[in-house]
Amino acid sequence: MQQHILVYADSLSWGIVPATRRRLDFDQRWPGVMEAALLAGARRVRVLEDCLNGRRTVWDDPFKAGRNGLAGLAQRIESHSPLALVVLLLGTNDFQSTHQNHAWHAAQGIATLVGAIRGAPIEPGMPVPPVLVVAPPPMRTPRGALAPKFAGAEQRSAGLADAYRAVCAELGCDFFDAGGVVASSPIDGIHLDLEQHAVLGLALADVAAALLANRGGT
Repeated sequence: MQQHILVYADSLSWGIVPATRRRLDFDQRWPGVMEAALLAGARRVRVLEDCLNGRRTVWDDPFKAGRNGLAGLAQRIESHSPLALVVLLLGTNDFQSTHQNHAWHAAQGIATLVGAIRGAPIEPGMPVPPVLVVAPPPMRTPRGALAPKFAGAEQRSAGLADAYRAVCAELGCDFFDAGGVVASSPIDGIHLDLEQHAVLGLALADVAAALLANRGGT
């Protein structure tokens, strides 16, 4: 039986090339790298990407509509079910200068999203998917066009991984700290370079393989 993994994320996973508006190919983006590694390990999987540039956890963008990650999330879970795993990699945009959030706020946003996933109106008998929360790597000093948009973000986001880890422990979610294996691009201070996508995709493939095996996948 093929297992589906939903990646619900922002531009770090959409694959934006730092300091451009271009996008990496699927096999270069970490979700594609993860899928290829899982398939190479003889796992029948399909990775579904729902990655939107500028997406927050639970906050609106005053300049662009549709960036609140909570809006419509339950229906996305419903439409893609049955899901074997949902990967959440969000939080970076919670620290845009339009908000005065700190790590605690983003962690509470993640907790709200986990609740929406678990409470989604899926069909009777379908499994509630487990959630893997991935903390984005720490931001560097924002550079270029992103500098005013993320002014002060590197200070306000301090401690994000620890805040996510604590929330996941309370909720019984699996957790992975992307900052343990990759770093934000020195080009813009926010996104991931090509090489970082490859490293993260392989690391998350190992995590996902273990989680899928626990759910009886092959």
